[in-house]
Amino acid sequence: MESRGSAPARTPAPTRPPTYEGVWRFTAPAVDVSVPQARHAVRDLLKRQGIPVRDDVAQGLLLIVSELVTNAVRHAALLSPEVAVEVGIGPEWIRVSVEDNHPYRPKALESDSARTGGRGLLLVREITREAGGACDVEHTATGGKIIWAALPLRPGPPLP
Repeated sequence: MESRGSAPARTPAPTRPPTYEGVWRFTAPAVDVSVPQARHAVRDLLKRQGIPVRDDVAQGLLLIVSELVTNAVRHAALLSPEVAVEVGIGPEWIRVSVEDNHPYRPKALESDSARTGGRGLLLVREITREAGGACDVEHTATGGKIIWAALPLRPGPPLP
């Protein structure tokens, strides 16, 4: 029997972990219904992209999204009829930010048991700190602000 040559042996492609890094951004009107919509959009993004995020980090992240969008809706809507939510995912971190066009730079208020509101940023800072992450407020080039929080995807010691 005559051999006519064989196809070259194929080297199997190296297996790599799934690529889930990227930045996703969406906008929403500065109205109350945007709060649960933003939270659901971020939750769905995590699932759709297969982000390896621990359940406690995912729950904290979704609560942060709710608090930040709520703040933008309540305090910035007059000057910012639309808010932007951005999710950035890297190999070690997940970062969520909410941007509006209002120039006021909020500060975390001290806890006051007599008040029924004003604790959202305190909650964001506490969730972020417990997860070992970081959060801050930055001004935009257009005079608005971005409030962001970054959480580690893997457990680690909290930042000081």
